[in-house]
Amino acid sequence: MMPPSSLRSLPPEGALPAQGDPGRVPPPSPLRSLPPEGAPPAQGDPGRVGHALATSGSIRLRVTPPLQYVLRLGDSCLIHAQRLAEWCGHGPVLEEDIALTNMALDLLGQARALLSHAGALEGQGFDEDQLAFLRDERQFFNLSLVEQPLRRSSAHAPGGDFADTVLRNFLLASWLKAAWFALAGSSDEQLAAIAGKAVKEARYHQQHAAGWVVRLGDGTAESAARMRAAVDRAWPYTAEMFSDDGVDAAARASGLGPARSALQATWLQDVGSVFADAGLELPAATAFLSTGSKGVHSEHMGFILAEMQSLQRAHPGGRW
Repeated sequence: MMPPSSLRSLPPEGALPAQGDPGRVPPPSPLRSLPPEGAPPAQGDPGRVGHALATSGSIRLRVTPPLQYVLRLGDSCLIHAQRLAEWCGHGPVLEEDIALTNMALDLLGQARALLSHAGALEGQGFDEDQLAFLRDERQFFNLSLVEQPLRRSSAHAPGGDFADTVLRNFLLASWLKAAWFALAGSSDEQLAAIAGKAVKEARYHQQHAAGWVVRLGDGTAESAARMRAAVDRAWPYTAEMFSDDGVDAAARASGLGPARSALQATWLQDVGSVFADAGLELPAATAFLSTGSKGVHSEHMGFILAEMQSLQRAHPGGRW
């Protein structure tokens, strides 16, 4: 038997194989430098402007009042869906586990429709996936309430109490139902169509959550105490639902939709009726006003986005 040939010495790292050498495949060429933000794709680049920006990292929206108005709804639905989905596989009973997951899917569908419409309004060609997964925190405009911990605790806020989940779901479903009813008459036909479908889902979400609020609030001493504590935690964030600004004024003037303050009377009537059945009192107003709908969020928002956006950030532009 012939002795084995001696191993050839490897070329320095990064060196190309010698001509005719079937050895290692050469390393990939270095990444091209990225164009300045907002620059059009180079000649021959197959991507849309939106796609070219998205695959390079975060996208940047040109925010106008109509766009921010739509994103306030779409982002609130999206982040609320993300929080509700945390209960998948962890519900207190199997039926409720499935119900919460289905409601999260309803909200995700509403968010997808709204973000698709927002992409069309914005004009750079971004789709709903890019808006969900490639925006930075300051360009999300959801209510601060939806980003607060729900099933999982944080260092600064409790989580894991089912009372918080059903109460928040009830408060938000009541707000969304009032908004969808009003938006059915929007001057924006696409937004009106989205509202016409979403109001049916919001009505069911409200009824389902209200049943649990009454069941816990009018139940045992323990369940009633937990529900009162949940009200104390959530109520300060509800003021933001009805706080008007220039975005609301522009929407009202153009016929796009109602100012948020116009939803308060209907919301209070719905909430007050259920609270009365549950033996709960409506808390007094506080001076606190959260600012998520202006793009200024609590410390919890960054953690949600880090989890929600991780796959798309690791593999930008990936398709499955």
